[in-house]
Amino acid sequence: MIEPIPEFRTGEKVRRSGSSSPDRERSDGSPKLQRLLCASFNQDTTSLTVGGKNGYRLFSLSSVDRMDCIHQGVESPDVYIAERLFSSSLMVVVSRSTPFRMNIYHFKKGTEICNYSYSNNILAVKLNRQRLVVCLEEALYIHNIKDMKLLKSLLNTPPNPKGLCALSVNHSNSYLAYPGSFTAGEITLYDAMNLNTVTVISAHASHVAAVAFNASGTSLASASEKGTVIRVFSVPDGVKLFEFRRGMKRYVSISSLSFSADAQFLCASSNTETIHIFKLEHHSPSKESPSWSAYMGKMFSAASTYLPSQVSDMMHQDRAFATVRLSVAGWRNIAALSTIQKVPRLLVASLDGHLYIYNVDPQEGGDCHLVEKHRLFDSDDETELEAGNPSYAETVATSTNPDSPSSSSLTGYSEDVGEKRGELIPEHEFADGPVRLDDEQEFPPVSFQNS
Repeated sequence: MIEPIPEFRTGEKVRRSGSSSPDRERSDGSPKLQRLLCASFNQDTTSLTVGGKNGYRLFSLSSVDRMDCIHQGVESPDVYIAERLFSSSLMVVVSRSTPFRMNIYHFKKGTEICNYSYSNNILAVKLNRQRLVVCLEEALYIHNIKDMKLLKSLLNTPPNPKGLCALSVNHSNSYLAYPGSFTAGEITLYDAMNLNTVTVISAHASHVAAVAFNASGTSLASASEKGTVIRVFSVPDGVKLFEFRRGMKRYVSISSLSFSADAQFLCASSNTETIHIFKLEHHSPSKESPSWSAYMGKMFSAASTYLPSQVSDMMHQDRAFATVRLSVAGWRNIAALSTIQKVPRLLVASLDGHLYIYNVDPQEGGDCHLVEKHRLFDSDDETELEAGNPSYAETVATSTNPDSPSSSSLTGYSEDVGEKRGELIPEHEFADGPVRLDDEQEFPPVSFQNS
């Protein structure tokens, strides 16, 4: 699962040419999505959701040469978080107009299932088939997704202004990862099913900038705020499995980490023009006849034992297996590895308003070539984006008041059991079949009334 993009580069602006209204309608009468505030892939990378001024759009990723818009949600403006549960009709949406409230919709039925309010702005929402996690700057709330009952409140967590967290999509290994310290690169690994802390991983010397689980929930990747080294740890014991060097010449801001479905590859995107793909394989000793390169490799390996630890670590770090060079730099983006039409692809959703699709050679690696570029808003849209806009925190602080009254169903939480109102939907509501979490008929069996 790829994370949503809750913040933007400093100084980004929006220009509108002429006197065109940002709320213009398209020829079919439906409102246009004027700008991208977030982008996220669903848990199995079969769809892409983008949020903007006039709501959100959900696209299918079943084809390379076309993108079908599955749904356009206009229930909330200025959507900066939009998450879909696998291929179901469950959508979680958070708007800048009410950044402390989470709305859950069933878009096929056109209904709101429930809405929850919290004591502060919501920075991220993660979900799998068992759990829904809401991340605030200094708190995490874990819900049972089937009835949205609050199971656990993790209060007074280390300050997490970027809302950094990850939830494994495999519900049998339902682990939650979040920063374990504000002063060091620690990651707390939490069991979201049994509701207890598993371990704290000392991942980096500096603050953690990105985290991601593989599909089975057995590995966790992380990157530091310097963006030079990416590490992979085993779950749940936290043992380091791999270490990759993204670069040495400059520090970068890692915006996303994502494993391939088979956990053989890991991609990392940043604010630079390069996206790196690493191959997760342990190198076995060569059985071939000695060569000059093999001899030199053994010499470097032996010499590394006498060198400072930082230098020794660099000599043992693997480099990228494949790379992608974007045509522009400076835009926040998220990348994901997927298989579309039986071919391995790298998908890059950028806040410049496009989805880029690249072919990946799983055998040879090297430079990946662009095969398609899709615009995620209307081609006749006159809104232009420039690199760098106010950060999410600055925008929310100036445009909303988190203390304003809300019509939501649940007040802010202050204890583990929280406060729950409403009742379960009667069983006859599901007379057509059992509740399922992996198809378009699914929705959590809960109904709330506004207080």
